[in-house]
Amino acid sequence: MSFTRFVGLDWSGARQANGIAIAVCAPGKVAPRLIQPPDGRRWSRQQALDWVAGLVARERALVGFDFAFSLPFSRAGRYFGHADPTVHHLWELVDGVGGEAADLWGGGFALDPRFAPDFWRVGPRPKGYVEPHRPTEFACRAAGLGAPESPYKLIGAKQVGLGALAGMRVLHRLKGQAATWPFDDLAGRSVLVEMYPRLFLRRVGAGNKKVRDWGDLATVLKALGSRSPRPGDKPPSDHDTDALVAAAGLRALAAEDGVWDAPRHDKDALRREGWIFGVPRP
Repeated sequence: MSFTRFVGLDWSGARQANGIAIAVCAPGKVAPRLIQPPDGRRWSRQQALDWVAGLVARERALVGFDFAFSLPFSRAGRYFGHADPTVHHLWELVDGVGGEAADLWGGGFALDPRFAPDFWRVGPRPKGYVEPHRPTEFACRAAGLGAPESPYKLIGAKQVGLGALAGMRVLHRLKGQAATWPFDDLAGRSVLVEMYPRLFLRRVGAGNKKVRDWGDLATVLKALGSRSPRPGDKPPSDHDTDALVAAAGLRALAAEDGVWDAPRHDKDALRREGWIFGVPRP
């Protein structure tokens, strides 16, 4: 499957988005580069959405977003009156509940009385609370590629749920402008995939540490078959390196046929829960 651009996008679920970083690279071994936000300071979610929409309209791009594309339907399936909801129904619901929240913030969904009891939002673990997970998160752990948190957990430094809810609002608005893997037909289109930056580091033996040094970044990128950007005057942030590594990692993974087929026999993944790009089939 061929693409003209590979994009890694480090995400934010905070009420005021912070730490969003976008990196892009072309086919081959050319070094990935960071895309600067329009105001030269920081990306908003709306700005990131607009930038991606513009890119996928011009080129056939593979775009990786660092957030869960869905919720575990063992719980989320209860939100729908009809018997056969899909991920598109979930995105529509999350975006609709989000309403007019500034900059596509998704936290309003977890505060809505209809859905709030399913989320761990404050304090110690509620008595009897069991974190629901999607099969791809279990498969990622089993493969030794990291331990993604449940998107229903909204507490702690590693929580990913708020980013996922904001991301689903973005995916709903990008529907029809690009294909979303593994839910859509990909033929001849730009493709949006769910990614987990830790996975790329684990694949090249870099472990769990954050990459905050130009030398370490160069080592990781070389292992991914990529040249490195010229070092800057100050150390890179881990948001920037996550995006740079992801762009190069997506380029490396896209050539592996098995990556695209991983969820092929999981009907629920194909229609509702999705799959992390690069996680092998259990």
